[in-house]
Amino acid sequence: MSDYLPLIIFGAFVLSVFGWWEWEFHIKSLRVSRKEIAALADEMIEKHGPDAEERAYAEEDAAWRRSNTVEQGKWRRVRKELWRRHKAGEWE
Repeated sequence: MSDYLPLIIFGAFVLSVFGWWEWEFHIKSLRVSRKEIAALADEMIEKHGPDAEERAYAEEDAAWRRSNTVEQGKWRRVRKELWRRHKAGEWE
């Protein structure tokens, strides 16, 4: 057992870092409702028209520069919604 203790400790460390990373960069941003994402996408289309996706990217980049992972994830989801609408032909 003692021969494997450093390996077990290292494995636990790696798993805890991975768990923290998932929480910070994916799970926390999923707490933003789909309705809010759709409303933001509608607002971006209304305000910026064909440049809506580019403006959403600018917001995502600004959140990244401020190290605000929840905001960054929210704007990433807005961009995905804009792309979904574009592919479906709902928005040009």
